[in-house]
Amino acid sequence: MQGLYLVTPDWDDTAALLERSEQALRAGVALLQYRHKTADEALRRSQAGALLELCRRHGTPLVINDHIALCQELDADGVHVGGTDASVDEARAALGAHKIVGASCYGELERAIAAQRAGASYAAFGGFYPSRVKRYDFVTSPEILDRARVMLRVPCVVIGGMTPENARPLVARGAQMVAAISSVYGAPDTAQAVEAFRGLFHSR
Repeated sequence: MQGLYLVTPDWDDTAALLERSEQALRAGVALLQYRHKTADEALRRSQAGALLELCRRHGTPLVINDHIALCQELDADGVHVGGTDASVDEARAALGAHKIVGASCYGELERAIAAQRAGASYAAFGGFYPSRVKRYDFVTSPEILDRARVMLRVPCVVIGGMTPENARPLVARGAQMVAAISSVYGAPDTAQAVEAFRGLFHSR
């Protein structure tokens, strides 16, 4: 796992979501997460299914935020769980050994170590910077990546207000993936935004 980890915004307009997502996928997204915190069950199922078709077409894995049952129903590539969601243990037990199970670890290396032990595929740290999408009541220090590089075998994802410019030092510290929402979905040119993130890894 390496590159841009694209996370969807809370858009009810499915046509706009699919159009922008396809532009991004075509430009080279490493992993796409379907996340819509305010969608009802019908919209969530419809959007996730349509995104999965797009991802299959472009050879990009799709993970579902929070909803293990929806991942199973669609046979998506995995799930991402946060601190108040199902545990990594529960997700891994439900999905089996071959699906992706990502874990939000905030600014806690101990949480990441426990997630790795439970079978997590990657550990997501953040937020590092102020986010237009998610309010964090803490700031994660970049130094956590120095320690994670020594203590973890699974890839590290960084999240929270990410732009190509402010993600660069985090990639230099060992982050294998950069998660972004607004910097891609809110960009005037989606493909150009994706390429800017991809360039962080080309220069490593």
